[in-house]
Amino acid sequence: MQPRWYRDEIVIVLALSLGASAAYSLVDIVERLAAPTPLGSQTAALNSSYSRSPYFDLAYQLLSLATMLAPVALCIFLLACVPFQKMPSLRWALRSIGCDFSGFGRKLAWGIALAAAIGVPGLGLYAVGRWMGFTVSIAAANLDAYWWTIPILILRAAANGILEEVIMVGYLMNRLPRCGHRWLQSRWGPALTSALIRGSYHFYQGFGGFVGNVVMGLVFTEFYRRKGHTLPLVIAHTLLDIVAFVGYALLAPHWSFLRP
Repeated sequence: MQPRWYRDEIVIVLALSLGASAAYSLVDIVERLAAPTPLGSQTAALNSSYSRSPYFDLAYQLLSLATMLAPVALCIFLLACVPFQKMPSLRWALRSIGCDFSGFGRKLAWGIALAAAIGVPGLGLYAVGRWMGFTVSIAAANLDAYWWTIPILILRAAANGILEEVIMVGYLMNRLPRCGHRWLQSRWGPALTSALIRGSYHFYQGFGGFVGNVVMGLVFTEFYRRKGHTLPLVIAHTLLDIVAFVGYALLAPHWSFLRP
């Protein structure tokens, strides 16, 4: 396929997924900076309820999770459509980016290690950002308290991990070098491009969220370059979000300093 095909494909995939999130996030940070309230005194609410009815809220939450994963399915399908195969093989595509369960124990261990390596410095960066006033307060879980609240937060964490790591790492690291640009064919070109996109759709958290996620993106893409596996990245991302979402939901009602 010609480089232009891959460029157009990437634009379409990002426009349907995290590229659109980045555009919204950039507008959000501009609005926050233009507001009379200082950035450090503002709050970003995540995982909010859609309805006052617990049953309709659950239905909306499940629909939201399904639509989040649709671009992932598209990426896997596109990766499976390689010229030397007569029929697309989704199993081959997953294996090609290391998102299969072969050697699961080793991948799980790497995921836990990456979560610890990213999580602890991430908390420090968040604390520094809050202290310096360039990071907003993150209300990580704003669902009403129902029997399904914690399971939905865990599913949301897993969906975030799958969405971001499959697209930002597995898909982009495969496609960006094929776009024909010398920069994207260098060692750091695809990694930095992916990391900057990752950071940009976290701008709603303030500048600390942007910087922290750029660093996370560089670490994750370098791991992928060396190991060729995205499943440990999915596991690490999922664990980080579970701690943030579920921890906030359980502790915020009792610890006032966590609340905005």
